[in-house]
Amino acid sequence: MNALNDFSKLDPAVFMKAKEAYGTPAYLYDEALIIQRCQAVLSMPNAYGLGVRYAMKANSSRRILQIVEKHGLLIDASSLNEAKRAVMAGITPSKIFLTTQEVPAGQERKDLEDLMKKGLKYNVCSVRQLELIADFARENSIDLSMRIHPGIGSGESATRNTGDKYSCFGVHRSDLEAALQFGKDKGIRFSEVHVHIGSGGDPEIWRSNIDLELGIVEEHFPDCDTVSFGGGLKEARMPGDIYADIEYLGRYAKERMEAFYQRNGRKLKMEIEPGTFIVANAGYAITEVLDKKTTGEDGFNFIVVNGGMEINARPTMYGSQHPFYVISKDGSLLSTEFDLPDTDYNA
Repeated sequence: MNALNDFSKLDPAVFMKAKEAYGTPAYLYDEALIIQRCQAVLSMPNAYGLGVRYAMKANSSRRILQIVEKHGLLIDASSLNEAKRAVMAGITPSKIFLTTQEVPAGQERKDLEDLMKKGLKYNVCSVRQLELIADFARENSIDLSMRIHPGIGSGESATRNTGDKYSCFGVHRSDLEAALQFGKDKGIRFSEVHVHIGSGGDPEIWRSNIDLELGIVEEHFPDCDTVSFGGGLKEARMPGDIYADIEYLGRYAKERMEAFYQRNGRKLKMEIEPGTFIVANAGYAITEVLDKKTTGEDGFNFIVVNGGMEINARPTMYGSQHPFYVISKDGSLLSTEFDLPDTDYNA
């Protein structure tokens, strides 16, 4: 797998047409690549069924939601507003899995309950959330999911590790017994267990999470029929970047779930939640060069464009690198980040 898209497959003139039609800055997406990535994750090896949920926090554009849903993906939402946005894009609530930090009050509580009655799966992330939602779930015979905080994690940066002690996502294992006892007292059925260790982290730690989660399910969740191993499948953006081998990870998950069945007689469905993996290399932010500046002989030369962190916050937030391309006014490709010294920005 290449770290970058093969830019030559895209006609640079397309970017000029987009500029003329929409102005700049603007976003342009490669629909064919998004579809290809959907097909790739759906072909991941599995033992007893696979559900792939697009983590819409990666890009919640209406059209992208519609594309991934059309090509077989379900939806992972991280807020009630995201869930509503997916519904507005035409996605049925039964295809939405909601992992959020709150059970809202007032009208938003009514909106959540309405979506749950229509099939939205609610993922409990704390004992407090369980206390707030349990009566409604029991009275309406609605199964819940529980997100577990595993105590270990991995992310492309420290800010994207969601499984260690610096992150509060999920019911921590030290609170698990209390949560399960409360659920039992209330007559709650947990049909799914979810662990997400981080975004863009070490694929080997992602693999170890499979064993950890299956062990938790085996010990504590007799009604569980689906395990979500979360997302965070690392995608390469720059030359030399490592990326998640989904075939390798899928084979391992398949083997471990088959072994689980041999021990327990339970065939568990697997779910994953790729977001970045689907769209990271499919999007372009189109900007125009406005100015050239310098900070002197011992400083730097700067190219000023009409777009900044408001159109791509990842470099500022995470120190992430992204490939870029310089296109002349006639639509020809002048350079990439590999040969900047030779570029004439007046062309």
